[in-house]
Amino acid sequence: MWGEKSLMSIRRALPYVVGLRCTLCGAEYRVGEVEYVCPRHGDRGNLDVIYDYDLLRRRLSPEQLSFQRDPSIGRYAPLLPIASVASLPLLPVGGTPFFQLTRLGRAIGMPHLYAKDDGRNPTASLKDRASAVGVARARELGHTLITGASTGNAAASLAGQTAAAGMEAVIFVPEGAPPAKIAQLLAYGAKVIAVQGNYDAAYDLCLQATHTFGWYNRNTGYNPYLSEGKKTVAYEICEQYTALQQSGRAVSLSPADNDRILRRWQAPDWIVVPVGDGCIIGGVGKGWRDLIALGWIETSPHILGVQAQGSSAIYNAWRSGGEAIERVHAQTIADSIAVDQPRDPVKALRAVRESNGAMVQVSDEAILTALRRLGQEGAIFAEPAAAATLAGLQVALQEGVIQSHESVVLLITGNGLKDIAAARKAVGQPYSLPPTVEALRELVQREGWVEG
Repeated sequence: MWGEKSLMSIRRALPYVVGLRCTLCGAEYRVGEVEYVCPRHGDRGNLDVIYDYDLLRRRLSPEQLSFQRDPSIGRYAPLLPIASVASLPLLPVGGTPFFQLTRLGRAIGMPHLYAKDDGRNPTASLKDRASAVGVARARELGHTLITGASTGNAAASLAGQTAAAGMEAVIFVPEGAPPAKIAQLLAYGAKVIAVQGNYDAAYDLCLQATHTFGWYNRNTGYNPYLSEGKKTVAYEICEQYTALQQSGRAVSLSPADNDRILRRWQAPDWIVVPVGDGCIIGGVGKGWRDLIALGWIETSPHILGVQAQGSSAIYNAWRSGGEAIERVHAQTIADSIAVDQPRDPVKALRAVRESNGAMVQVSDEAILTALRRLGQEGAIFAEPAAAATLAGLQVALQEGVIQSHESVVLLITGNGLKDIAAARKAVGQPYSLPPTVEALRELVQREGWVEG
């Protein structure tokens, strides 16, 4: 752990961070007293970062953010556990598009359907938000190497952010991770270890490496500061949703959108989140809690968590009404949410329950159908885990959990280029023709491609 001089320096640099609280027993620790988990519970004792909301309310407001020129997560710096925005890597994260899905909403009877497309982040997933904060924090603590375990997205985000910061990354992935994701890691210069096993085996080996070599650990289900990056998507959704309601057009938090002064934010009725380890949905819940505590929104949006039927450990616990997690043998096409033993289930379950939300599970067939539909009717190319949000919304509509008049945001967590093999299963094959106009005419007539 750090020396007393370093501790004092870090604490002075984080005036809004009070400390850390265990999600299981409620024990509280000062910044620097522990780094990752509650000592009483080991790897299961996930911690939550505590802020001084009274001080934040006096020094920060939505109106001030309206004049903020930075569209990245740096615009929310006082609400992040970093000493300086300058610590964030020079690979801007956040400020991703938020827009209404008019055609798709009309087709499924949801006139107030929106998307937050985090597949537009620099490495094409929401995980960039967590990695940016993780790299910033590692830099401030003097680390030069970061490790993490992932099925691909978190790994890619870490590799990209460490490359931007001039740091080293050692990343553990299951050997069956999609080739496109592996190629992305190697392109960024990460040291990639393909573990002969699944994601859980890669995660466990990563933890052992952290303990053995002292490497800084980026895993969100282990390092409490990473969720603080993920929660920024909740801030952006509320800020952009409010601006869209006022302007009637899509907004991206670019400087051109800063002509509106937002003195208070509005929140949509629901946000739909894909769930694997539970880290993203836990981060979204933390974002809502922050905004409620600050008085920036009146009520928390409901959270709908979506799991694949072949990887539904958190859904099973939600349905049972408790927090005990029973390990499953994950099998789903949505590799980003394929998890045997979720690493952040308590935060996930509490995020859903505290928001008066719900959880559903969906089949791989429904996920592939949703992937195709998001592309054709929403102009979004989503990876399977992200497409699960649309599949889950349709289940929630059928079950009466969500009503057609409510406003709903689909959180698109990753781009479809991450898993081309799955996309090809969803969309089929191209037409194959000889290079003659006669063959083309025959195809046009057969398919009925008539303009107008």
